[in-house]
Amino acid sequence: MKSALVAAGVLALGVWAPAAGAAPPKVKQLVVFRDGGSVAKTVSTRAVTLKVEGRRCTAGDATPLAALVRSHPGKLRMSDFGACSRRAANGGGLFVKGIRTDVNRGQNGWVYKVGRRSATAGAADPAGPFGNGRLRAGQRVTWFYCRLRNGGCQRTLELKVRAQSGKLTASVRGYDDAGKGVPVSGATVTAGNVSAETSAAGTASLDLPAGRYSVVAAKAGLVRSFAERLEVP
Repeated sequence: MKSALVAAGVLALGVWAPAAGAAPPKVKQLVVFRDGGSVAKTVSTRAVTLKVEGRRCTAGDATPLAALVRSHPGKLRMSDFGACSRRAANGGGLFVKGIRTDVNRGQNGWVYKVGRRSATAGAADPAGPFGNGRLRAGQRVTWFYCRLRNGGCQRTLELKVRAQSGKLTASVRGYDDAGKGVPVSGATVTAGNVSAETSAAGTASLDLPAGRYSVVAAKAGLVRSFAERLEVP
């Protein structure tokens, strides 16, 4: 688990070459707290400088740490196990140890995923979360407080929805650290004031009047989904 937590906050050397004059991309970010509360934003990944243990340290362009800082999810608690400076290349020891009042304890603490998979590199690694490139526009980044069980964190939910006349059909899957998904039963799918629980196959149907909806899936002990938006005819 220690390596997973380090991956949530470490910076390392790498390369990134945006097109001339191009702004760093915006990503869709979801931060989920221990009590189930969350903050979802589309946020810039432009480089930021933050104060860590009395020093000014930089998280580079197109990194999850830059997006996290820019999203202002609450007080961030950071440590530096290296020699960070205003140069992102010197931030190899930066470590996210708390957001708001949720602080790392023992083997439990903050981690992040890009898409369905837990990152294998630090949150500001210039080589990217998986060592093959930095964040791209529109990617989904989920920060959550990992409760380690049987060698892994709790699953993160992903929701797929389809609209029909007066009805919404939802499919919910839960993904482990490696991005392997399974259907999730007993998840609550909510659209407006209407909700339904998923079956053993991970599906649910909601009868809804025509209109636009933001749909979310959640289940106790798992990490809620991003909101999906659609229009019911």
